Amino acid sequence: MQPEPADSYYARIVAHLGPDGRLPVAVEEMPGWDIYPYEVDSLRMKPLHPLADAEPPRRGEDPSECWCSSAADRLPTFLEDHVWRNERWVLTADLAQGLPAFLMLVPVSAHCDLPTVPADLAAEMGQLIVAVSAAVEALPSVGRVQLAKWGDGGAHLHLAFLGRPARVLQFRGSPLLDWAENLPDVPEDVLRTNAAFVAAQVVAAVGGQAGPAGGAA
Repeated sequence: MQPEPADSYYARIVAHLGPDGRLPVAVEEMPGWDIYPYEVDSLRMKPLHPLADAEPPRRGEDPSECWCSSAADRLPTFLEDHVWRNERWVLTADLAQGLPAFLMLVPVSAHCDLPTVPADLAAEMGQLIVAVSAAVEALPSVGRVQLAKWGDGGAHLHLAFLGRPARVLQFRGSPLLDWAENLPDVPEDVLRTNAAFVAAQVVAAVGGQAGPAGGAA
């Protein structure tokens, strides 16, 4: 038996569309959760778009056109104000957002996505995921850390660590991003203090060095 092709999968969805081309909201699923952030009465799905001819190319599909092609000489601007780094990885922080911590772990010694991470980097990646997760959860304002990998916009691997605010139980689970997009920004000095805390914890756990956003001079 062969794996199902994309058009067969899509056809199954089309068979469930209403006359307006929309899927019904499965109110017994996520909208029924007590952590769901939206009211259900006026909620409806967007009309389903036609199946695309192909997956669109992402930034950096060609390694020679990816930012990492020159990273050996100098980190790109978006990584300069980083939290932590070693010779192979950089941890950066979003300093203009509403969660206690929103960090991104990025390899800088190789151009790869998650399915193509070299074996040596993969082993270290596991250790770093543990260390960064533990550091984020050690922040007093964080209840849990969520780990995400999307990769629909860029072909170079970037793993996200989201600090779910402590004791805000509505923010639990996958709706955290929906809440985060509507939260007021945390002051930058608070985010930098949190980043410096995370950097110190990661350095203690796995070595490397803190960056400018992690308290390094």
